[in-house]
Amino acid sequence: MTANERTRLLKPVQTDGHQQNYGLKPHEQGPLDLPQSTRYGILIGVWIANFLSALNTTMVATLLSSISSDFHKSHQASWLGTAYLLATCTFTPLYGRLCNAMGRRAANQTAVTLAAIGTAVCGLSNSMEMLIAARFVAGMGGGGVFTTASIITCDMYSMRSRGLTQGVAAIFESLGMGLGGPFGGFINDRFGWRWAFLSQLPLFALSLALTSWNLHYATPGRGASAKAILKKIDYGGSFALFGSVLSLLVFLTARYSNEQPWSSPLVFLTFTGAIVLAVAFFVIEIKYAREPILPPALVQMRVPMLVGTASFMVSMCNFAIMYNLPTWFQTVMLTSAGEAGAHLIPNGASLSLGALFAGWIMHRTGKYRTVTLVCGILPFISAIMISTMTEKSHPLVLWLGIFPLGFGNAVVLQTMLIALLSHIPASALAVGTGFSQFWRGVGQVAGVGLSSAIFQSSLNTELHKRISGSGAEELITKIRHSATLVAQLPPDLQRAARDAYAGSLQSVFIAAACSTFIAYLIRFPVPDKSLDDDGDDAKSVPSAPDSPSLPRTPLPDSGETSAVEDAWESEDETLYVTHSRRLSTYEAGCAAALAVPVDLDDPQANTAEPTREMMQDAERRGR
Repeated sequence: MTANERTRLLKPVQTDGHQQNYGLKPHEQGPLDLPQSTRYGILIGVWIANFLSALNTTMVATLLSSISSDFHKSHQASWLGTAYLLATCTFTPLYGRLCNAMGRRAANQTAVTLAAIGTAVCGLSNSMEMLIAARFVAGMGGGGVFTTASIITCDMYSMRSRGLTQGVAAIFESLGMGLGGPFGGFINDRFGWRWAFLSQLPLFALSLALTSWNLHYATPGRGASAKAILKKIDYGGSFALFGSVLSLLVFLTARYSNEQPWSSPLVFLTFTGAIVLAVAFFVIEIKYAREPILPPALVQMRVPMLVGTASFMVSMCNFAIMYNLPTWFQTVMLTSAGEAGAHLIPNGASLSLGALFAGWIMHRTGKYRTVTLVCGILPFISAIMISTMTEKSHPLVLWLGIFPLGFGNAVVLQTMLIALLSHIPASALAVGTGFSQFWRGVGQVAGVGLSSAIFQSSLNTELHKRISGSGAEELITKIRHSATLVAQLPPDLQRAARDAYAGSLQSVFIAAACSTFIAYLIRFPVPDKSLDDDGDDAKSVPSAPDSPSLPRTPLPDSGETSAVEDAWESEDETLYVTHSRRLSTYEAGCAAALAVPVDLDDPQANTAEPTREMMQDAERRGR
């Protein structure tokens, strides 16, 4: 439609926090301006990698018995999971900084490439040690895939829409985690465990191709030199974090899996090292790091720390159950690896449904607290059900007992991420996402490591209660190191071994139930916040549908923008919230003033720049 005397000459003002932060040049596209086809190409590319990284997180749960039996090193089997999660935990927070230092595409493709290389080497490994190292490399990329995918998805949508979009994104991650066990068991039974890794490579290649073709929008750090990027990496914090978590895992293995006494030098040194390096990590992050992977401003804010701690406990529960439930079916119910993995399918379905449900609720209501509290108790109920399972349990319990666990955990992880992002400025989106992924990663490592320690320690005790006589020690060692041996034992010994495994795994599931209940209590004080109340996202007053496309008019500086930035840097949460609200109110007032039709008889009113009178009116509206 052509312009007439009633057509507005000035479009409503939009204050786009993303584009302001990215410093767009006139010819560049911001993430909110992308055409749908490009946006979908980016999302499919990053979500494919998300799916594969999640698949690799849980896939080895059903491959442990086969791999450890091939290499005759069952006592090292837990390291196949912990090596991946250790790398994920250590490198995940780095990618939040790298997204700003080198750009979104470069950070994402670095992560995908590392994940692909590590996965390929896993399929070609000729020793347990080589396989564990390859899993670590894959984890270096896997953690970055999760973080960069979340950041890229958030870039392209407003705060209220992020809940729904992140819900769709979480479907891919949830499907990967839920299908990892069944997929690994199916491929292992038919083609061997190596093809469970090698078959993923074409999809990694497709992910790289899609992001190379589509991911070109303007972001911080794009085109930065390698030297500039390397200067921004927090080497001290990364080393301390890696050393602390590694020392903790070695301590748990030595003390509880290998039954070494506290007087053992290895036990004492690793326990001490874990504590010292953990303290060093926090000191480095708070006092010395130029670009800390754990920002002090977030550590000192109430909501981010509540969200982070709760996410840690949720992830610990989730991984303790997912890594040990297939073992329960293989050793107690004597099922094959494929059938044991199939029991995780309901978990994958519930994770996907929970993530989508959480996103839909947040998009529809603009709130997150109620759905968090209602659905947050479901994992506790599920963990209790799983801990009481026996060989005589009803098939519905055996198959669907895990469903509430996945659904509830998917909901709370989604809502808590949005809660965290809604309490920090848009300029801290990448760092905030990395902060959330950091706590989830540490929880995943702790879930696998601590559950393995509880399981091995309890299994050793239970087996000694039930098996005695000549050769008992050797037999007990074999049973502990090879779960597949249980099905091959004579009936009397098999009964003893099955009961020992059942009792030991019950201890793990009870510990997981305690973890998720504590998470529920931690989440309770997290306040609700309207997802429409976001001063950093795009705000505009709806314009007439036939308004002509004119250049956006920049808002005059009220002084509040710099005040918000100063408050954020000073880590003063109260001051930051106060100035953020003032800035939000001021911008809304400006937008309302500039949306009013101008006087066609006043030449000044038809200029692109707002007049002094208009700005005074805007300030009056804003206040």
